[in-house]
Amino acid sequence: MSSKPLRASDLLSFTGSEHWYRHPLWPSITYTDGAHYVAEAGGAFWLLDAIVSHQHDPRVRAEPFQVWILKVAEDRTAVLTCEDGDHNCVTSQVISFTDFPVPEITLWLQNDVIFLPSEY
Repeated sequence: MSSKPLRASDLLSFTGSEHWYRHPLWPSITYTDGAHYVAEAGGAFWLLDAIVSHQHDPRVRAEPFQVWILKVAEDRTAVLTCEDGDHNCVTSQVISFTDFPVPEITLWLQNDVIFLPSEY
């Protein structure tokens, strides 16, 4: 894990990516510098794994543009939701415990690339 903790304000500095990282569970899916920073600084490679694991669901995989939103509650539970870009829920997952450091984060997946909205 990075020595610098994840802060929501840091995410705005990602406006493109110089590197793409291949996901080991689904090698055709890559992720950007911003998504890598979220995973490393937030101790959240599990979040990328969760997004990738949902690609086995035909309803999710059929969506060419996916909006993934993680919302963390005060009791440290969370809900990870996939929307279609028009605020329609495709799937969601309850997470019984997380130590993710920010209350909410959004990642997008398009063309087999996971990235921050600011990197679009």
